[in-house]
Amino acid sequence: MATLVFDIETTAVPVETFDEAQQEYLFRDASKFPEGPERDTRRAELARQLSLYPLTAQVVCIAMVNADSDRGQVLFLADDFEPDDEGEVKFVPFADESELLHDFWELAKRYEQIVTFNGRGFDVPFLYLRSAVLGVPISRKDWLGYRFQTEPHCDLAEQLTFYNVSGRDGAARKFNLDFYCKAFGIESPKAYGVSGMDVASLVAESRFRDIADYCLRDVRATVALHRIWRERLAGIK
Repeated sequence: MATLVFDIETTAVPVETFDEAQQEYLFRDASKFPEGPERDTRRAELARQLSLYPLTAQVVCIAMVNADSDRGQVLFLADDFEPDDEGEVKFVPFADESELLHDFWELAKRYEQIVTFNGRGFDVPFLYLRSAVLGVPISRKDWLGYRFQTEPHCDLAEQLTFYNVSGRDGAARKFNLDFYCKAFGIESPKAYGVSGMDVASLVAESRFRDIADYCLRDVRATVALHRIWRERLAGIK
């Protein structure tokens, strides 16, 4: 069974993209505070959260690796980069988000199974909605099916919490990928000083390849974590 492991990075589109009514809606919660530092702080928090929603953000990178062969591709938005091969992974730049998503769905249809970390809660619904907004055909519409199974979608964030069996504070509480990696002896994708929180600033600085490299590290860590889960925990009910 061909298995694809992938991760995405997103960043908010400029606020100026939205009309006055949309901006009022997006920042309405900040208007509950009187003018001053508290309102400014809340508005900044809301602005940061815009990168999480497919109606207010765009996909800037998708890294993917075949779990069996370790071959893969990193599709990323960039201004002037040429395609580049780094070992068994090919880096492919795009000037347009729609083209990036189109190529992703063309590649995705070759795989029977996917593995993600928190993909059910974020990556997959983001890709579905963002593709729909841009009119990009979706080749796989079965990745959000029955939650309590690992085919065709194995979400490690679900598996390592046993489907949130103990809530936020129990023995199987959810940790982030960085914490799981360190606990299981896997090199953390944040080991090189870049995290998902840095994507917006990296885009502003045109450091597109740094985003691509970080996204690939996330995927490689997910591949390693999936192998450990499969060897030690798969099958627990």
